[in-house]
Amino acid sequence: MTDSKRRKGLMAASALLGGVLVLTACSGSDDKASGGGSSTQAQADEAAAKKSSQADITITPKDGSSNASINNSAAVTVSKGTLTGVTMATADGKAVSGALSADKKSWKPSVQLERSTTYKVAAEAKDSAGLVAHENASFTTVSPTNSFIGTFTPEDGSTVGVGMPVSINFDKQITNKAAVQKGITVSTTSGQEVACHWFSTQRMDCRPQDYWKENSTVTLKLALDGVEGASGVYGVQQKTVTFHIGRNQVSYVDAKTKQMKVTQDGRTIKTIPISAGSPEHKTYQGVMVMSEKFKETRMNGATVGFTDSDGKGEYDIKDVPHAIRLTSSGTFLHGNYWGAKSVFGSVNTSHGCVGLSDTKGANDTSTPAYWMYSHSIVGDVVVISHTGDKTVAPDNGLNGWNMNWAAWKAGSAV
Repeated sequence: MTDSKRRKGLMAASALLGGVLVLTACSGSDDKASGGGSSTQAQADEAAAKKSSQADITITPKDGSSNASINNSAAVTVSKGTLTGVTMATADGKAVSGALSADKKSWKPSVQLERSTTYKVAAEAKDSAGLVAHENASFTTVSPTNSFIGTFTPEDGSTVGVGMPVSINFDKQITNKAAVQKGITVSTTSGQEVACHWFSTQRMDCRPQDYWKENSTVTLKLALDGVEGASGVYGVQQKTVTFHIGRNQVSYVDAKTKQMKVTQDGRTIKTIPISAGSPEHKTYQGVMVMSEKFKETRMNGATVGFTDSDGKGEYDIKDVPHAIRLTSSGTFLHGNYWGAKSVFGSVNTSHGCVGLSDTKGANDTSTPAYWMYSHSIVGDVVVISHTGDKTVAPDNGLNGWNMNWAAWKAGSAV
């Protein structure tokens, strides 16, 4: 064999051997000889599984969620094990406190979450064998743009008069009124039926047919978390509010006789001379509810449309004493120290308010205005008659009592 033929033969053998080696490398080898292959991998997987914790951790909301609730969405639970540690923090590292259940099966934040905030949760658990499992998630809560809240009157724990309605003002336009109203309940220990009335897409008031029963307790429940009030706009509130109804005090102002009769539980306890709106500036008639009280306040005519030719207010009194608001448009029952004492009970001289004799400084305890102020609470009723003006609008202040029961219930969305 020549050298050239020998070289060709060696090259062919080498190529054939190489092919066998490549083929063997791709198709695997005998398990007994090499200790590898699919059977060995399955055994390895099984062995790894036996070394993994059986504890199964669930974090809600799921990782990557947006528009999450600020009340109930965040939670960590575990099955086949117990939680050994949970941390929750905002994206910038601000820790959120939380509480672990007695059986160590669940964890929840102990504070309300913030809107439009990203939170990160890390959880650790152990199974019965002591093997550790970990889980992590991140979610973002609903933004102010995509959520609504309702501010309500009266305040939790307050004592109010028999005329105080529950009034809720929403910070967004509510188009799905029925869904929102179903998430709001108002009940009373007196057993009175309570109905709600929508004055607009942003205001709903609730009251019984007649004044609240004195010495009863009213409960307002807001279960609005996750309720879609408008397209893509969700509620975030979950709250229970209770308030107490005090004694039944109703005062009757007669602009013709220029007297105010104050009654409690139907019995007259005091009669006070007053001065109502002048013929040029008549006082509204109707049932009005005291919504605010100020020992002293400023009254500027320019804020309610009473201006001189120079555009300034026809009056600007910076220390009106013992002022009690009756309408949102500016009708007050208040003390008057600048008018002659003789006008009270004899002449109607005001720009629409009901004035009572008083002393500058609001510290004279002997005046009729001081007495009325000190014997009144928010929610007390004032009924004004014989002024010659129209009846106050039901939504001008907390004055829905000027609407009959049928019309009131017709404004319900459910």
